[in-house]
Amino acid sequence: MKIKLLFYSHDWLPTVGGIQTVTLSLVTGLSEWGNIHPGDSIETIFVTDTPAEGMDDSTLPFRVIRCPGIREFVALVRWADVIEITGPSLLPLILARILRKPTVLAHHGYQSICPNGLLVFEPDRSVCPGHFMAGRYRKCLECNRKEMGLMGSLRNLWLTFPRRWLAKRATINVGVSPHVAQRVALPRTTTIWNGVAANVEPLSGEELGGDSQSVCFGYLGRLVTEKGLPVLLQASRDLMLEGCQFRLRIVGDGPERSNLEKLTQHFGLTDRTEFVGSVPSGAIRETLRGVSAIVMPSVCEDVSPLVAMEQMMEGRLLIGSDIGGLGLVVGDMGLKFPAGDAKALASRMRQVLDDPSRAVTMGKRGREHGLRTFTLDRMVEEHALLYRGLIQGE
Repeated sequence: MKIKLLFYSHDWLPTVGGIQTVTLSLVTGLSEWGNIHPGDSIETIFVTDTPAEGMDDSTLPFRVIRCPGIREFVALVRWADVIEITGPSLLPLILARILRKPTVLAHHGYQSICPNGLLVFEPDRSVCPGHFMAGRYRKCLECNRKEMGLMGSLRNLWLTFPRRWLAKRATINVGVSPHVAQRVALPRTTTIWNGVAANVEPLSGEELGGDSQSVCFGYLGRLVTEKGLPVLLQASRDLMLEGCQFRLRIVGDGPERSNLEKLTQHFGLTDRTEFVGSVPSGAIRETLRGVSAIVMPSVCEDVSPLVAMEQMMEGRLLIGSDIGGLGLVVGDMGLKFPAGDAKALASRMRQVLDDPSRAVTMGKRGREHGLRTFTLDRMVEEHALLYRGLIQGE
């Protein structure tokens, strides 16, 4: 069967982030589907509103159209057998509905139930209890007013209503984790986990710090408030005061770096903490050499964190907040703690310090689980079968 797929993402490369990374992997895999499935093919056109800014799209195995005019967009929708849309963007959803095209709406966030799409309540950055869905619209205005102003906050609130209405009428809604699928609470919803490529060889004992005299805990990701880095630093301070020997390696950058460095100094952790900054994806494995466990202390509902999946695939132990999609990724293969609870995090870290071999044993189990659950091939196949079912009316 030949499928003509129109794939739309509002914000895409050269902007780099989790959504951009996973959509590139997915569409590349779909475009190459026919190479390993004789008789099947998926001809893909990728549409985005992001300018190229020097990026050479001709190197990609699929056609890319950036910032199309309305007539061109309508022609593309008419051409397609199936449309997949990343997030509830209004124009492609409206056109797909008018032209009666089977539509897959992939939810990589909470835009269909939250005006800021994050389920984070400002200004204290707490987890939103669901004010929009409960009809507490004044709370939504209060939440976004500081960042967007009154008119911007009002505009964002009103746009959430048509997003929600159109999402309810998509042919299929896809949550990128069971948590997202449950949170968006939309009809005809299925779950397709994000997927990542797996290295053929897992990390060696040396790469996991087996030869080191002290355990090294690492963090990999953006340095932003919702990632909960102060919780990690507080837990580390408590362990230091108990006389525990360990090191911290923080990889990534962001607006909170200066505050985190000051907090590190305030807690007396400077001598054992290294802020590496951002590194290219190809250098991450070497940068994390000697790190026994990755700590992910998020205080917001992470959707389907690629970092957690990638590190699990590497064979490294995950210690993560039991919140959102992150808690589901870690599962029973890693160590979990209640979000924001520094004492509980310290307890999980202490388990590794008391028995460093635990990191290797659990990391191996985690890799085996990841190879069954979070592979790129599995993600591509589930999407391809979903498209086929829509066309065949299954």
